[in-house]
Amino acid sequence: MLTRNLFSSLLKHLKTKQATVITGMRRTGKTTCLKMLLNNVESNNKVYIDLESISNRIIFEENNYDNIFRQLLLLYNLKEDEKIYLAIDEIQYVKNLPGIVKYLYDNYNIKFLLTGSSSYYIKNLFSESLSGRKKIFVLNTLDFGEFLTFKNVSLPESDFLKNKFSKNLYEKLKILYAEFLEYGGFPDVVLTDNVEEKKDILNDILDSYLMIDIKNFVDFQDASNIYKLIKVISSRVSNKLDYTKIANTLNISKTTVANYIELFESTFFLTRVDVLSNNPDKEIIKRQKLYLNDNGLLNILADVPSGAKFENLIFTQLRTKGELNYYSLKTGREIDFVFNKNISFEVKETSDILDLFKLSKLSENLNISKNYLIYLNPNKISSENKNYIWGGDIR
Repeated sequence: MLTRNLFSSLLKHLKTKQATVITGMRRTGKTTCLKMLLNNVESNNKVYIDLESISNRIIFEENNYDNIFRQLLLLYNLKEDEKIYLAIDEIQYVKNLPGIVKYLYDNYNIKFLLTGSSSYYIKNLFSESLSGRKKIFVLNTLDFGEFLTFKNVSLPESDFLKNKFSKNLYEKLKILYAEFLEYGGFPDVVLTDNVEEKKDILNDILDSYLMIDIKNFVDFQDASNIYKLIKVISSRVSNKLDYTKIANTLNISKTTVANYIELFESTFFLTRVDVLSNNPDKEIIKRQKLYLNDNGLLNILADVPSGAKFENLIFTQLRTKGELNYYSLKTGREIDFVFNKNISFEVKETSDILDLFKLSKLSENLNISKNYLIYLNPNKISSENKNYIWGGDIR
């Protein structure tokens, strides 16, 4: 059985009273994790309910929450005098569910296991109703280590900051890393070897995201503008966000652009990275950079330069390992990623010693002494220098 890195944390939380909430973009494996979690419950006093099915939503339309509990007991043959494990998939389909969960949580012996595809819904509705009663876990697309596991490649755990470059390992992994760069980490995409099937799955994920997840939050008469906006945004990954330029390109308001980008981020499609600044007179202090959360989606949406594509991939690999910012002078000189505010990374397809020198000098402005170049294509310099990291070693 293929498991995710997050699963051990979910198992540990299974023993607590708090509701376990798994969120993340569509098709990242939330339902699989939920069912696996429920399978690890030794008690038979448990049930799985999928709210994507309209028929399963009817039970939660009852205004009397005690009656909802009684119906659950009858429909699923549950025992009231034992702890009940209630797994509910895709909670965003029932708008009043937070209130129901809160009431049942407070009044009955129920352990809730919940999934949802929108952090917007969970943050704005669940936060107030379930304050102190829940823990939220985000399930992202596969990182490269998980990708290799799904490809039946077993490697020992390692620290990418301490790894030495291994030519043998590079030769073993370079084709797989090229696939990861091109098609990303959605589990279904990774598990098929057929290129056309990969593209079909990615297009289906994008269509479902627009027609189901986004449709819940916007007036869908605006659908064409939303798709155009996603295309424009995707073409500008790794660049500084310019809301005015995007608005002018699409002939829509700057406020509309900002609102949609916030929605895309809260539904796990993209991430904005903030800038670090110590000297406002010389440095960019407000502009954010933007990255898509999966390279597969990026590649079906936009034909971006190979350097931007690689930088976007490195973002997806680093995002779960620590806090990310970037740094930029007004002259244009820039540090691609500042990691946990004390390590700087420059991302280059092929790099040389001058790149590392420039990075080190620029990092002095932030009092950072740990500087690394992350590269795609190894050469003699990068393979022999401990301050150079091959992208495939970040896993």
